[in-house]
Amino acid sequence: MLSTAVYPLLLILSLLSQTTRAIERAFFEDRPALLYTLLTDRGHVNLTFPEPISFSDQVSSEQAFFVFRRLHRTFSTFEFYADAEFPILARDKGFIFKARWSFRNRANNDQYVFQVFFYLSADSRPQGDGRPLWKITDIRAERL
Repeated sequence: MLSTAVYPLLLILSLLSQTTRAIERAFFEDRPALLYTLLTDRGHVNLTFPEPISFSDQVSSEQAFFVFRRLHRTFSTFEFYADAEFPILARDKGFIFKARWSFRNRANNDQYVFQVFFYLSADSRPQGDGRPLWKITDIRAERL
């Protein structure tokens, strides 16, 4: 009986790990196009970054792509990894993926470290096989 309750949770965590690995790859490889595929296309994406980025707004996924493209032209990632093995269960059937992002300014080599929080929610349109499609609806960072 316990195994039938655990199986759906393990399946969800497995699918989430695919999404979190894609987030890691998008940041580590400075690929805003890959990150764009993970952003919600239903409503706005909340972006909040402290200095030196200094950006906070609700934007469309297309606008977020341009923000990240500009960001990756200015800054280069040298480290990006998950702070926890599994995402944190949040309210409203979502998950929070927490990561550490280290990057440098391409112009002057100044280095920065952020702790970044990604809020992932299940899209109302499942994938073709019925699995939930996890999308980023919020990205917030704090400087360490």
